[in-house]
Amino acid sequence: MLISTPPENPLVAKKSIVAIKKNQQVKKVLSFLYQEGACTLAKLAEVLKTSVPSVTQIVEQLAEEGWVNTIGTVSGNNGRRPVLFGLNPLGHYALIIDSNTHGTQLMIVNLLREVIFQQSSDSTLENKASFANFLASFMNEALTKSTIAKSDVIGVGLSMPGLIDSKQGLNLSYPDLGLAGQSFTDWLEQQWGFPVFMINDTKATALGEHRFGRSQGKQHALTINIDWGVGLGIISNGEVFHGASGFAGELGHIQVDPQGELCYCGKIGCLDTLTSASSLVKRVQKEVQSGQATKLAAYQDDLTQITISQVIQAANEGDTFAIDQLHETGYQLGKGLAIAVTLFNPEIIIVDGVLAEDSLFITNSIKQAINKHCLSGFRNNLMVEVTQLGGSAKWLGTHACVIESLFMDA
Repeated sequence: MLISTPPENPLVAKKSIVAIKKNQQVKKVLSFLYQEGACTLAKLAEVLKTSVPSVTQIVEQLAEEGWVNTIGTVSGNNGRRPVLFGLNPLGHYALIIDSNTHGTQLMIVNLLREVIFQQSSDSTLENKASFANFLASFMNEALTKSTIAKSDVIGVGLSMPGLIDSKQGLNLSYPDLGLAGQSFTDWLEQQWGFPVFMINDTKATALGEHRFGRSQGKQHALTINIDWGVGLGIISNGEVFHGASGFAGELGHIQVDPQGELCYCGKIGCLDTLTSASSLVKRVQKEVQSGQATKLAAYQDDLTQITISQVIQAANEGDTFAIDQLHETGYQLGKGLAIAVTLFNPEIIIVDGVLAEDSLFITNSIKQAINKHCLSGFRNNLMVEVTQLGGSAKWLGTHACVIESLFMDA
C-alpha cells in the first residue's frame, strides 16, 4: 500500500525560497566588495540584478553586523554624489599561515587584504606530529602578540606544498601531521576554535594571480610555481581546477627523462629533477666542484653557499655558465608546459616562485620551448608573463580561499 505524501505548505516553501535567495544576495554583495572594492548601491543593484531598495536593505543589515561601512562619496561636483560602501577593515580578520621547506610565516589580514600583523619562524615543514604541535602553538603565540581579540577572527587559511585533499582536510605528502583517522584541519580546528581551510601552495598562488594579479579576468590560465619543486596551478572557467581528489597540477612529477635522476617521489626522471630550484642549485654546485669556469667558483671551498639567488645574480652580471644553466632550466620547463598548454589551452601562463626573479632568461626560454613543441593554434594568442604581485600571490590566494569559502555559506 502506497502512502501519499501530504502536499508541502506553499507558504513555508515560499519563505524558504526567499531565505535562500536572500542569503545568495548577501553572499554576492560580500564577494563583490571583496574582489572589486568600494561601490555604490546602484552598482550593487546592477550586479545583483535587483532593485536599489532591495540592495539597500542588504547593505544596512551588513552594516549593522559590522561587515560593511560607508567610505565616502563618488568624486564629482554635479548634483548629489552617491555614497560609496566597502568592507569594514576592523574585525573579521583571517589568519594566513604558509608552511614550507623554507620556514613558516603567519599574517593577520583584514577584509581589505591589508596585513596588520606578521610573524615568521625558521621551523620548516616536516612530516612529524611534532610539527603539527609547533603549528598549533605558533598560531596561539602570534595571536597573543598581535593583541587581536579571538572573537574577531573568522577563519584560518593554511597553504602547504604536497598532495592536499581539501575536502578531507588531508595532506597525503605529509600524512603524519594529523592524528590517525582524523583530518589535519579537524585537529587544528579543535586546537584553535576557528574554521581552517587548507590549500596547496601552488593552487593558492594561482588563485591569488587570478583574483588580483595578471590573470585577473581570464577564464583559462596556468600559474607555474618554481620553488624547490615545480607546481602547476590551473584556472578553468574562472575557478581553480582541483581534480577528483584535489591533486591536479603536479606537473613536476611527469617523466621527461627515463634515464634521468631519481626524484624524491621515488620515480625516475621527473620534471622536478631538471627544473626545480633545488635541482638547478645541485647541478651548479656539481659543475663548480668539477672546476667549471664561472664567477660562482669563488664558492668552491664551500659549495653550500651557492644559492639560487647567487646563480641569478651571476647570470645578470653576464656569467655565461649561469646564463646557460638558467636557459636550459627554462627550456626544459617550457617543454613540460607545452604538454599542459596542449591539455588545457590557456590564455596566459604566469611564472611565479623563486625563479621568477630571473624573468628575462626564464620566460624567453619557456617561450622558445612552447613555440617549438606546441601546435600553432595553441600558442598564437598565448601570453607568458612573470607575476607582478612580488611574492604576494600565495598569501593573497590563501586569503581569498578563506573569505570566499566563508562567503559561500553566508
